[in-house]
Amino acid sequence: MSPTSPNAGNGTTSTPGTAMGSSASGSTGSFASTSDSDMSLDDTTLGSSGSRPASGSLKSNLGQAGSHLKQAAGHAGTAIKGAASAAGDEMRLGRANVKSELAESALSGIAAAEVATAAGREQVDALMDKGRDLLESASELIRERPLASFGVAFATGWIIAKLARSGDK
Repeated sequence: MSPTSPNAGNGTTSTPGTAMGSSASGSTGSFASTSDSDMSLDDTTLGSSGSRPASGSLKSNLGQAGSHLKQAAGHAGTAIKGAASAAGDEMRLGRANVKSELAESALSGIAAAEVATAAGREQVDALMDKGRDLLESASELIRERPLASFGVAFATGWIIAKLARSGDK
């Protein structure tokens, strides 16, 4: 056996002539200066020489670890439920905002269409008025000078016919 025990990594040393089971506090030598998480395989061979056996300590530590895991899982579940609830609230708020924006854009589109329709009607009315005025002035001109109007119409027809024949050749 070497001058140090297999527990050399945890800060305790023992020499071949030293008893490991005696301590002023009544606990095992390797447990006196180490934490519960530093246990090695040699600690389980100590048996009942200390105040509590190593297997009982291991069971106790595992029990505590299990209860801490249960608590952590419960807290994680609560956090996830809270996050899901907050996400749901944000989704509802976002949906309401989208609906509101769509409604406003639809109303703006309808208003723009109404304005465009009104402007189109005004343009059509203005063109119809100009057309009526042109027809009235043409009919007055024909009533005042019927022979001149007939001559202009005849000359216009003759020119159009001449142009149409020359385009065929």
